[in-house]
Amino acid sequence: SAAKLGEGKWSFVMPASAVTVNVSFVPEQIALPFHDVAQDDWFWESADYVYRTGLMSGTDANSFSPSTATTRGMVVAILHRYEGSPSAAPSAFKDVSPNQYYAGAVSWASANGVVSGYGDGIFDPDQTITREQMASILYRYAQYKGLDVSGRADLSSYSDVDQVSGYAADAMS
Repeated sequence: SAAKLGEGKWSFVMPASAVTVNVSFVPEQIALPFHDVAQDDWFWESADYVYRTGLMSGTDANSFSPSTATTRGMVVAILHRYEGSPSAAPSAFKDVSPNQYYAGAVSWASANGVVSGYGDGIFDPDQTITREQMASILYRYAQYKGLDVSGRADLSSYSDVDQVSGYAADAMS
């Protein structure tokens, strides 16, 4: 017979005769606190992972908002949390209020060259992130991490290649 001791520990009473013990461990599925994420959603495992690891906390206590557009502030906050939320001096961006959830993240990202903003002290943290902005932020984050970013692809086969901004050309390729 077996008895659960708690904290993942079990006790077994060994009978007088030879026995074989077969054990299988199944992770406990705990429901997320969000009303808009169900276990049969295609993104459930991803939402579960980012919530449980602290990379994302939802848009409020009961909403994950999986269909909401991702903003520049959100992306930087995720990377900052992935790094363990290191501190940095406040950024010079005049549109990043120090009481916003992404303020420390933007400060860290700016101090480490992951973001540079639009100029004139503007970061625009609530703007929906574009594909080229995302590529540029991830490219500079990879550089910050010391990863090899020398690989390039030919973008000429893409119909919208002429819409790639000059600052994002390396990152997009």
